[in-house]
Amino acid sequence: MDLEQTDHLKAYGVTYNALDKGATADWLLNYRGGSFLFDYDDQLALTCKLKGVSFEVISSAQAVEIFAYVQSEEQNMDVVRLEKSPRIGVFVPEGFLPWDDAVSLVLDYAEVPYDKLWIQEILRGDLENYDWLHLHHEDFTGQYGKFYASFSNAQWYIEQQMLYENEAKKLGFAKVSKMELAVALEIREYISRGGFLFAMCSATDSYDIALAAKNVDIVDRMFDGDPPDPNAQEKLDFSQTLAFENFELEMNPYIYEYSNIDIQPIEIGNQQNDYFTLFEFSAKYDPVPTMLTQNHVNVIRGFMGQTTMFRKELIKNSVYILGEREGTNQVKYIHGNYGRGFFTFYGGHDPEDYQHAVGDPETDLSLHKNSPGYRLILNNILFPAAKKKKQKT
Repeated sequence: MDLEQTDHLKAYGVTYNALDKGATADWLLNYRGGSFLFDYDDQLALTCKLKGVSFEVISSAQAVEIFAYVQSEEQNMDVVRLEKSPRIGVFVPEGFLPWDDAVSLVLDYAEVPYDKLWIQEILRGDLENYDWLHLHHEDFTGQYGKFYASFSNAQWYIEQQMLYENEAKKLGFAKVSKMELAVALEIREYISRGGFLFAMCSATDSYDIALAAKNVDIVDRMFDGDPPDPNAQEKLDFSQTLAFENFELEMNPYIYEYSNIDIQPIEIGNQQNDYFTLFEFSAKYDPVPTMLTQNHVNVIRGFMGQTTMFRKELIKNSVYILGEREGTNQVKYIHGNYGRGFFTFYGGHDPEDYQHAVGDPETDLSLHKNSPGYRLILNNILFPAAKKKKQKT
């Protein structure tokens, strides 16, 4: 999985599907870009050739040498056994288009199977059937992405609002914001029981904001028919959130922003200088963040989204910072624990489309087979397949 790999993204799909058929693999953390080691199988070798995935056949003696090298105390490397393919759910509304979501795009390209879930499935308890859940564009505050100023007269916006309002009515909620909160709480309970949440774009900060605003109305009248609580900011409860604290809400409904968690374009500056750096963790003592940062490069091109990056000073101390813009307070990639489970938040919309706009065409991943930004997504998909071992202290 180093620079010699011809298709990094499909390599994850090959690995996932081999696990799904009963194979086991060893993930060699920090060895040649985080490579995968399988017992040789003719069908697996043929699959790699058909998918355009580079692989090497080695002898048993060479495998022993690699294990000894990776597990030696002198190397910041380790071995993690991958035992089973996680069942994947992607949270999407009706009428969803796959190019609206980088995760669905890369799952389709890598040929990793997943199920689509939405509000009704979450609230009736279907999450117990899944190891991994992805959220992307959902606005858990019930403000429809705060697109009101720019798109309130657009047909897609009107249809979206009707869809959510009808769903809330059908499920017995007086407001969309109440329905979204119920979904957020159910997802948090899922994490606490051992589930894994991966969120990108607006589903990151809007999720935590909804949890913090559990007992207060922060939604203006054009979204739910009544004004927000004028003291909403003071009533936020940051003990309810996963990742962020002490943030300030953006209460103006005409401003395309939820809070000051998100980094603004003016703070990023020239896009030619927009890169973030992955942290290096101890593979033997911090295997989880090490798994999530496996890559063939450690400096990655930035990309924007409804939520682009996170303000460092608003991230809880218990959260791992996995990637940031060096010398700034701009954090791209974070990971943490909640109860028995885990969550990862990854800022931005599409790692290979710097400034994706509403209605833009989908990204053709066959042109980005070695995308380091997309690799981070796929690390998270394989993470639940790892045999759990207690982290060293």
